[in-house]
Amino acid sequence: MENDVVAVVGPVSSGIAHVISHVVNELHVPLLSFGATDPTLSALQYPYFVRTTQNDYFQMYAIADFVDYYRWKKVIAIYVDDDNGRNGVSVLGDAMSKKRAKISYKAAFPPEAKESDISDLLNEVNLMESRVYVLHVNPDHGLAIFSIAKRLRMMDSGYVWIATDWLPSVLDSLDSPDTDTMDLLQGVVAFRHHIPDTDLKKSFLSRLKSQRDNETVSFNSYALYAYDSVWLAARALDAYLNEGGNVSFSSDPKLRDTNGSMLQLASLRTFDGGPQFLKTILGMNFTGLSGQVEFDMDKNLVHPAYDILNIGGSGSRRIGYWSNHSGLSVIAPEVLYEKKSSKTSLKSNQELYSVIWPGEATTTPRGWVFPNNGQPLRIAVPNRVSYTDFVSKSKNPPGVQGYCIDVFEAALKLLNYPVPRQYILFGNGERNPSYNELVEQVAQNNFDAVVGDVTIVTNRTRIVDFTQPFMPSGLVVVVPVEEKKSSPWSFLEPFTAQMWLVTGAFFLFVGTAVWILEHRHNPEFRGSPRKQLITVFWFSFSTMFFSHRENTVSGLGRLVLIIWLFVVLIINSSYTASLTSILTVQQLSSQIEGIDSLISSTQPIGIQDGSFARKYLIDDLNIAESRIVTLKNMEDYIDALQRGPKAGGVVAVVDELPYIEVLMSRTDCKFTTVGQEFTKSGWGFAFQRDSPLAVDLSTAILQLSESGDLQRIHDKWLNKKECATVDANSNKLALTSFWGLFLICGIACVIALIIFFARIFCQYNKFSPEPEKTDKEMQPVRSRRPSRTRSLKKLMVFVDRREADIKEILRENKKRRHSIG
Repeated sequence: MENDVVAVVGPVSSGIAHVISHVVNELHVPLLSFGATDPTLSALQYPYFVRTTQNDYFQMYAIADFVDYYRWKKVIAIYVDDDNGRNGVSVLGDAMSKKRAKISYKAAFPPEAKESDISDLLNEVNLMESRVYVLHVNPDHGLAIFSIAKRLRMMDSGYVWIATDWLPSVLDSLDSPDTDTMDLLQGVVAFRHHIPDTDLKKSFLSRLKSQRDNETVSFNSYALYAYDSVWLAARALDAYLNEGGNVSFSSDPKLRDTNGSMLQLASLRTFDGGPQFLKTILGMNFTGLSGQVEFDMDKNLVHPAYDILNIGGSGSRRIGYWSNHSGLSVIAPEVLYEKKSSKTSLKSNQELYSVIWPGEATTTPRGWVFPNNGQPLRIAVPNRVSYTDFVSKSKNPPGVQGYCIDVFEAALKLLNYPVPRQYILFGNGERNPSYNELVEQVAQNNFDAVVGDVTIVTNRTRIVDFTQPFMPSGLVVVVPVEEKKSSPWSFLEPFTAQMWLVTGAFFLFVGTAVWILEHRHNPEFRGSPRKQLITVFWFSFSTMFFSHRENTVSGLGRLVLIIWLFVVLIINSSYTASLTSILTVQQLSSQIEGIDSLISSTQPIGIQDGSFARKYLIDDLNIAESRIVTLKNMEDYIDALQRGPKAGGVVAVVDELPYIEVLMSRTDCKFTTVGQEFTKSGWGFAFQRDSPLAVDLSTAILQLSESGDLQRIHDKWLNKKECATVDANSNKLALTSFWGLFLICGIACVIALIIFFARIFCQYNKFSPEPEKTDKEMQPVRSRRPSRTRSLKKLMVFVDRREADIKEILRENKKRRHSIG
């Protein structure tokens, strides 16, 4: 630096780069590093640091995508405790969290660690749950770690080892790795900088090989980045000078020697053109051996990409690629860039070739095991005092029993691995425990899981993970029922008042329409006005029983009658069914018809001890806490409901449907639900967040449901008697159920009447020819109104005459006109 340099190429180490970056910042000299991959070096505090290799930020996101591809949720990061190791693993943690995964343990060791230290560290992580290891170290320790891992049998089936780019760099630097080294690495997955296989690269390697007397030359990616770094500095300097830049230096008063210092800071001078030269470097764009050399806004090389290698046999094979454009793919990134495919569509179709894992396993490892520390799974079980068919204490192993326990045990049998477990009762056995408190104990790591009748509600899902629901559930309102004698007016109950009015109106309307259509044709619909009025009423209501005596002879009348009789048939059948139901079903002994009427009342409400219903009623439905009565067991339910609010009981009970079904079955349907379920949820097994066992058990529960085993377990413990659910006005038939029929019938009547009157007017015009002119002149002049009155009376008389008479008169008139003509 004392020789007035304008650029620095190097160093290889991220730690040294941190130190040198502070110096070049003061001297305004760009630092082109082909080996420092620490993500934090891109910070604004290092403006003169230019990374000419890939940023580890992208490598960590590539690893996170790879982990997510195989649906692993936890990894253990093993790394050297230096700047590069710590900062890289920190980025990995951020990337994993975006995939809803995490680093379960960060296993760090110092740079000067001995073999015994590394062995102790691996023994420690081997006792943990995760079997997916991300190895982010330097070449000095990497192969030693694999050697120790193999000795500890951590390279067997079930383990996953993911190495960062240090491993391919070591292997690519060797002409032919020895078999002992390759034996250590069987099944390892490694990430390597993606270098496009261009003609420029092939030509360079061929030329270099010929200059070395046919000696085999092996280069890793960092060697190619170093070569491009030198060319970047040369091209940028050439461009800088061509743009009129000057190479000059000046002294910095802040740089001065201190007593006893060997650094000779006073001899260092600042590059005056440093800012402009840095801008020129960042603006360069050319194709080098490593690919396109161009920088983005964050001073990173554009198009970061990695090869994903699977080491096996005597070498490695590429199972895919990763780029920030396409994610995981089996197609080279440069090909996808040329196709200009959508980034969203590419990342939705992730693909890799098959992997041979450690132990020559071809099936994807589960990625986790139960911790090998002698501790079984701590499973909390609610110690219930009511509804013990679901879960309760048992004198026989495993110490608990019930429907929920049988479902859990059956699901465990479907897993392809054993689950050591210990059931621990939660609660004092005198009253039901608080389920919210029970779930919080899992979140606080006091238990590993809860198995029981635990409802999946929103506030619980925020702190634990639930399995697929194994029992549907929801809150319902329960009231007592009693047999009541039928009312003398029960026959009116099947229809609502509106339905009765509309039905009666249509009887009269249809009867009148049929009378109009039949009056001119059918002598049964003729006679004195009194007789015709009686006929209309008699015919209208006799059709209800299909007992009408009058026959219809006109086509329009028959059409209307057929449609009306169909409507009457439907109404009669519905009325009969509804009346039968009303006379036989149980009736409510309270005025509560559902949750809405329960909210609007002021009477006490019963809930089960320990249930989430208390919080729901108070916080969500704004029911006064003074109205809530806690009931400990089924006997309390029965007593409180039978006594009622006037005798110190409750007007209704709010509880989950599975409990209420048991209650109704045990009491021979003396109680029933009213209204509908006003919440929809289910019961599930609760586990700590990100527990892989929750996912596997969810699949097992679905298998139990599909095979019918879940229903068989249900029938074993919960044989229930079907009870009718009473719903207010559920047996009353409203107009909404029949308005379509009435509409069709009404339209048919109106159309028939329109056709009828149209024919009447046509006949009337033919029947009333225009009078002779002479006659008209002889008539005295009269007012218009009496003339209209006579015309109306004449029309009414015409309408009232028989159809046969009218036709006869029209035939005679037609003959008379022919004879005159």
